[in-house]
Amino acid sequence: EVANEVVARASRRTEALITVHASPDTTITARPHQLERALSNLVDNAVKFSAGTSAVEVHVGAKRVEVRDHGPGISDEDKPHVFDRFYRAVATRSMPGSGLGLAIVAQFVQDHNANAYVLDNADGGAIVGIQFTA
Repeated sequence: EVANEVVARASRRTEALITVHASPDTTITARPHQLERALSNLVDNAVKFSAGTSAVEVHVGAKRVEVRDHGPGISDEDKPHVFDRFYRAVATRSMPGSGLGLAIVAQFVQDHNANAYVLDNADGGAIVGIQFTA
């Protein structure tokens, strides 16, 4: 439900196609507003780094939510730092943003005993996700 609401809002602000793919038995316990903010930050980043034109996919299931984009991806040297407060990769410093979006995700993860991760998308781009432990 939260993923659908976030995607509906984000879709009104971009021409990018944003889709939700969810398993039917996906339930987690989390602070709703904090979850919404974290997921919104993941979707907004994916849209921004896809130049607002490539598809963005939100996958929900198996106690996990991940956002996949088809932009330039995240370099291996930047991956360990993207959740740090105010971190901006050299390649993104000319783009809008403060470096707080993924730090907010990191705080959500810490508050909910979860894990955040960044992977390369096999189709190009990045996968940024949250794995819940309970």
